[in-house]
Amino acid sequence: MQLQVMHEMSLAINIVELVSAKAQAAGGQRITSVELEAGKLSGVMVEALVFCFEAAARNTLAEGAFLEIREIEGRGNCLACGHSFIVDSLLGQCPQCDGYAVEIVQGRELKVLSLIVDEE
Repeated sequence: MQLQVMHEMSLAINIVELVSAKAQAAGGQRITSVELEAGKLSGVMVEALVFCFEAAARNTLAEGAFLEIREIEGRGNCLACGHSFIVDSLLGQCPQCDGYAVEIVQGRELKVLSLIVDEE
């Protein structure tokens, strides 16, 4: 568990640095909200990331910002039969043909979708 929280803390620090740089470039004085998209296959523990974001944001433009995280389902395409389906692990099995040659096409991402900046 401790290693996982360290992973989320590293992610949170990077997110705070990224959004702070974007806010500064836009002339912002304070970030009020950050919206992320996190794939369910990304390995990110959402609750831990929220906790770590709050700690990482202290004494930055993002201090006190609301963090909204949208979780995205995993999706795979079967390379054998072409069927597209929801997967809950990186080792998905096609429900159509029972094949294991599955390309993960969604669910591993972690990206900043938007931020709201207060200019005053």
